[in-house]
Amino acid sequence: MELFLSGKKGVPIQKDMIGLFFEDINYAADGGLYAEMLENRSFAFQDCWGTVGDYYTKHDPGYGWSATQDCGQGRMDYVTGSPLTRENPYYLRFTADYAGQGFANKAYEGVRLEKGKQYRASFYARCVSYEGDLTVSVVKDRVRFASADVACVHAPQGSWQKWVRYEAVLEAKEDVRGAQFVIALTAPGVVEFDFVSLMPCDAVAGVFRKDLFDLLKGLHPGFLRFPGGCIIEGNTLENRYRWKESVGAPEHRRVNFNRWAVHDTKPENGYHTCYSHYNQSLGLGYYEYFLLCELIGAKPLPVLNVGLACQYQSYELVEMDDPAFGEFIQDALDLIEFANGSPETKWGALRAQMGHPAPFGMTMMGIGNEQWQTEKIDFFARYEAFEKAIHDKYPEMRLIGSAGPDITSERYEAAWSFYKEAAPKKENFVYAVDEHYYVKPEWFYDHTNFYDEYPRNVKVFSGEYAAHPVNGMNRPDANTLGGALAEAAFLTGVERNADVVVLASYAPLFARVGYAQWSPDMIWFDDARAYGTPSYYVQKLYGENLGTVTLALDGQEKALRAQDVYADATLDEEKNEIIVKAVNHSAGAKELALRLGDALAPAGTMKLSVLSGAESDYNCITAPDTVTPQETEAPFDGKLSLPAYSFTVARIPVKA
Repeated sequence: MELFLSGKKGVPIQKDMIGLFFEDINYAADGGLYAEMLENRSFAFQDCWGTVGDYYTKHDPGYGWSATQDCGQGRMDYVTGSPLTRENPYYLRFTADYAGQGFANKAYEGVRLEKGKQYRASFYARCVSYEGDLTVSVVKDRVRFASADVACVHAPQGSWQKWVRYEAVLEAKEDVRGAQFVIALTAPGVVEFDFVSLMPCDAVAGVFRKDLFDLLKGLHPGFLRFPGGCIIEGNTLENRYRWKESVGAPEHRRVNFNRWAVHDTKPENGYHTCYSHYNQSLGLGYYEYFLLCELIGAKPLPVLNVGLACQYQSYELVEMDDPAFGEFIQDALDLIEFANGSPETKWGALRAQMGHPAPFGMTMMGIGNEQWQTEKIDFFARYEAFEKAIHDKYPEMRLIGSAGPDITSERYEAAWSFYKEAAPKKENFVYAVDEHYYVKPEWFYDHTNFYDEYPRNVKVFSGEYAAHPVNGMNRPDANTLGGALAEAAFLTGVERNADVVVLASYAPLFARVGYAQWSPDMIWFDDARAYGTPSYYVQKLYGENLGTVTLALDGQEKALRAQDVYADATLDEEKNEIIVKAVNHSAGAKELALRLGDALAPAGTMKLSVLSGAESDYNCITAPDTVTPQETEAPFDGKLSLPAYSFTVARIPVKA
């Protein structure tokens, strides 16, 4: 079995091709990357119910909170009248009959502290009729693992007590999991509370959970698509992601119920699931998104709502002739101003006020998510309206179109007919078309040539893809090595056709163990730990080893496929290295002879990265390193050993 590399160059590879897609599914934001440790900090959560076309919520301000009982139980009332903010008008009115009474937050499976680390507690309070102080602590089985005293501000008798923000740093005395966060009163009285928070002091930029941030940065992503996914559409238009509600002071961000809170509702569960309190605090909003892109070196790629709720979950839409449709287009224009405008503009000024006077440099936007044309839904006309409005003001902005939710239906065919017909008539009409495929591993192996015959004048964004050996809720075992190898094999065809596919991102990105509505996922975590799946390492190996131009294989990949080997080769012109990627999808080891043409004389030690094991192997919280790349170096002898069920990346130095 041989692969001859003549040195003939193929097509350029966009250095930012391999990126990320972040959607707040599986508790990816609150409870995940957003480092806030408490739930329902603004007493604003909704309990969610319903099914397609009929969703509703019940306000549940006390979710996650309870009165402590060590000193008798105080009274917890959830009231409004003089709120901290109008966006989240309810707050806690706590009445203590005895000193020591207080209230606690359950914080998902409980608060986890690490010995010696510091955590910042903050909250707003108003002493209604109270002369004491407060104690903030993390407690389990009546043992305090961290504690701080907070002196209250008391208004003079007969004057109005304003909301006061308090802050205390707690240092963990010992490790603990499953604890409660507690605020207790040192005397009887009535105190009101709102926006109660606990954040680890090592949160990156004060926002991002550090271990999850590090895993993202370690991928060296070229771009980051956000915020969805179905999140951008919502189950109802009221529920859609409004970017303007996600910026400014976090206290003023209106809590929204999460579209995934009603995933898999059905008659048997009363249209109400264990995730019914999955809400969005929007603490990780659009400013934090742009900041995250900057910190991990990724280009932002936000996705916009086009006046449609989720076409799978809803029948709601705003007609194009309704004046309200203009709000959606204006949101797009204002988002560009927020990202790129000078501090003298309205939205650029808000960005500067939040701490970033310089523009974020956004160059791409997605118009709709998984939208498709129907008799009732005029998506193509909506795309044209957005395209005209955006390009009239920002002609260089690159726009991403939608090919619908799959790549096998008439919806997909109709979308491509639309773009292929419209694109030649107007420059920059569409930069790339977003394709999604969640499929069995066999499909990926059978379609490594999927893009070989695509037209070259309209580009592709592989926006959501993943191999699904199995699927379902809370299935870390769904992220098998076998699935990851299928993805790696498919990506050889994506890379070979880099003149067609300019962007690609796996989905979903995150899943919290025990809180996942969807499996498989790239990164799993719990309250204490996080790990990358085999799919994570496939994405990482591609992101780090793209090269700058493909090397022509002249059809040799077809002969290799017949032997269950899927290969591609590129050249890194900056480092003078050949990069060979090869998947061995067989139960036996194989040897691939690499013959180099005269223009590619080897010059040094070959570096190898190999991901291998049994097809059913997967990583998990208790065994996070079952499948990880093994890095070695070896002299180049013209051969490449491919272990059974493996993905191998070889970097071979050549003379300039």
